[in-house]
Amino acid sequence: MKITDVKLIYAKHYLFVHVYTDEGIVGLGEAGNWGYLDATAAAINKFAKYLIGRDPMRIEDLNQNFYRSVYFRGSVIMSAISAIDIALWDIKGKKLGVPVYELLGGKTRDKIRVYASVMVKENDPAKLALGYKDLQAKGFTAAKIFVNGPIQTANDGMDEFYSGRIEDELEKVRIIREAVGPHFDFILEAHRGMTKPEAIAFGTEVAKYRPMVLEDPMPPDNIDSMAEIASKIPVPIATGERFTNLREFEMLMHRHAAQYIRPDVCAVGGITTSRKICAVAEANDVLVIPHNPLGPVSTAACLQICASIPNLGIQELPGFCLNGAEDAMVQEPLRFENGCMIIPEAPGIGVELAENASELYPANERGSNAAKRAFDGSVKDW
Repeated sequence: MKITDVKLIYAKHYLFVHVYTDEGIVGLGEAGNWGYLDATAAAINKFAKYLIGRDPMRIEDLNQNFYRSVYFRGSVIMSAISAIDIALWDIKGKKLGVPVYELLGGKTRDKIRVYASVMVKENDPAKLALGYKDLQAKGFTAAKIFVNGPIQTANDGMDEFYSGRIEDELEKVRIIREAVGPHFDFILEAHRGMTKPEAIAFGTEVAKYRPMVLEDPMPPDNIDSMAEIASKIPVPIATGERFTNLREFEMLMHRHAAQYIRPDVCAVGGITTSRKICAVAEANDVLVIPHNPLGPVSTAACLQICASIPNLGIQELPGFCLNGAEDAMVQEPLRFENGCMIIPEAPGIGVELAENASELYPANERGSNAAKRAFDGSVKDW
């Protein structure tokens, strides 16, 4: 079998790739570098020239060649590699007639517990309580809570109060805990928005509400700073969603800087590299919460990984797709039942794009206003 063509598909704020073969098998992948999709598309098109005529079954070999042949890596290159890698696994599963999880060692579980990745910041107590009670009524047993704002930048410095800010975020968590009770897990999303002192103070105080994790309390660039926070608070740290290679995760775990890691299958090098990251985490007694802020292809690839690893913490389910908002993007929607995603049993990654996905979901790239908000000072992190 040989690769004959590579084509890109834009839909909503996603970039998908189809890899075609001379046997009529088509693989589907997704790139993770949202906000810079045109740059990622250019990288995929450049890699496509190498792919034509190659054997798609040699996934590790192709992944290594792409990774090692490029001098300048980073998010654009790694997202391009990721999209192609996912598509190659999809081809291999279809060729052999099995879901990808069978090629990764088989199932370790029959369903994947997920949390609602709520993408709304809310301070109103009544709305907060109602929103999370509604998620609970829909079957979710865990959800994200933003604990980094909203913060309004003020020239008089009133936005920089230390005690008041921590108290506001603690109150938010208290309200939601009282609303949903003890049998509901919290992923506290600081979104890299705290200083080290704030993260330590907040992480210490919020432990009484028993959150599952505190995610990205500060920017993850300095692993030693993250390790210091992890050593001083009783709430487990989760980080890694902005990493783009295996070695960043290895360094993070070597410094005991997180109890949960967050590899993004569409950004770190695809299923190939994600599976290696999960294995390193297993050896370090670290659990995995795959980052999943993208479309149904990303979700499907994550589910294949989650189905096969022994050290899964929980899986993120993006708010974009809640209430069936993206069901029409694929031929057969992924299924959510009682707080869990059902593992697709179709060969490959288990989903196929709808033929008219681009028409149903016109391209609308995320991040177009983020830079403007950052540079005009209306946000502190984006």
